[in-house]
Amino acid sequence: MSSKPKILADENIPRTTIQSLRSLGYDVVSVWEVNPGMNDEQVVQLSIREKRIIITFDKDFGRTALTNPNVPGVILMRIPPANPEYITNRIISTLKSVENPYDKLIVVRRNTIRIIPLR
Repeated sequence: MSSKPKILADENIPRTTIQSLRSLGYDVVSVWEVNPGMNDEQVVQLSIREKRIIITFDKDFGRTALTNPNVPGVILMRIPPANPEYITNRIISTLKSVENPYDKLIVVRRNTIRIIPLR
């Protein structure tokens, strides 16, 4: 099994999701813990500096991943952010099913995962 990717959770990712990922051994940095209110550019710079995959509900990061060749990768959640447990399960199943999430834009919908290579 490959080593787990390092993750940067955007502010819109539930705290319970972050805790669940950490309990499974993922190295997760959370925007709301590091610097709440960081702008998108600061989030991108942090992800590049620490080689972390951004997990977010913010479509802007999808566009950024496609235009900035330095972004390590993005998992873009395109599901209603209503149920933290569902969000957690979707993220975990995505991380388990995608062998290497680096250098990819991964768009997660209710029933599909779309993988777009970034390089």
